[in-house]
Amino acid sequence: MNRELFWFGAVGVTAMLVHLGCVSLVLVPLGLDPLIANIIAFLIAFQVSHAGHQRLTFSHQQAPVARSRVRFFGVALTSFIINELMYWALLHFTPLDYRVALAIVLVAVAALTFVTARHWAFAPGENT
Repeated sequence: MNRELFWFGAVGVTAMLVHLGCVSLVLVPLGLDPLIANIIAFLIAFQVSHAGHQRLTFSHQQAPVARSRVRFFGVALTSFIINELMYWALLHFTPLDYRVALAIVLVAVAALTFVTARHWAFAPGENT
């Protein structure tokens, strides 16, 4: 479990930095609305996240790659919907900078993602 938490954190921080960097350094400066930029950044960061969790965090569970990709996308999409709703609320109801709001939201959904990824998306075996 300690190994999983370490790699979950390392992969998660890497994906979060990719996500945050895409939004704040590339997409918003190019003129995209922060909420639209967040969707694009999510899709990019998902690739980093799945690859890292498959190869590092949950590699010992030996989950089939195709199944884990589909399941983890479901986990990530659910987390992203929560992410987007929380991000919208922080952008509209607080004076926070969009980067600070996004960082808060990304950290807040990490626990849900870990539990569902560990026990379902990357679960070993062929059971559905």
